[in-house]
Amino acid sequence: MPSSPAKVLVLGGTTEARALTRLMDAAGIGGVLSLAGRVARPAPQSLPMRMGGFGGAEGLAAYIRAEGITHVVDGTHPFAAQMSRNAHAACLETGTPLLALTRAPWVAEAGDDWLLVPDMAGAVDALDRPAARVFLAVGRMHLAEFAAQPQHDYLLRLVDPPEGALPLPKAEAVIDRGPFTEEADLALMQRHGTQLVVSKNAGGSASVAKLRAARRLGVPVVMIDRPALPERAEAHSPEEVLRWLGHVTDLGV
Repeated sequence: MPSSPAKVLVLGGTTEARALTRLMDAAGIGGVLSLAGRVARPAPQSLPMRMGGFGGAEGLAAYIRAEGITHVVDGTHPFAAQMSRNAHAACLETGTPLLALTRAPWVAEAGDDWLLVPDMAGAVDALDRPAARVFLAVGRMHLAEFAAQPQHDYLLRLVDPPEGALPLPKAEAVIDRGPFTEEADLALMQRHGTQLVVSKNAGGSASVAKLRAARRLGVPVVMIDRPALPERAEAHSPEEVLRWLGHVTDLGV
């Protein structure tokens, strides 16, 4: 009997995962894209979508079994550590092949002035300094942690408008969605008078513009290291994922 067609669960939320769903759709590979639901207006996608969590590793394992998932691709943000850990555990439990679609981390270049910190708490501690104008590029989930350093004037870039008051007494929120350009980020930081950037080391091209703008302006960067994750197979492009799935298409894969 012929084998059943693949049904791939893509854990998404990144530019790379969105590119993968387009390739899968064009190649006729069936699947579902799962988003955490933290963005009110998700960008259009090429696969059927589900929103929200699974209920931990056990809930994800139950979903894999119930939906007949044959492969899981973890295309979540490098800082979505708990989801990645859950995916690893669920795939071990169900015997489902798992591949992480990852981005290489950013590396400081000539002209960069980076302070490397191990985690979000380290970034908060690094702001224990006199008041400055800070571009806080860490996403809305972590804003409250920086309330411990209320002396700064913060510039925030958010995908969705904030619900209710911001947890920071002096903050300006810009609502925008990447990818961003170097010139636009340069203009944004000049208008704000940015003196310091705080950034997760997300890697990739969609949000690297702020680091290039900081380099041109001579602005230092507090760079937050990635969380540790279980060892797993990794791919670094959507095309590699299609090869892993065993599909050769006329898209040049």
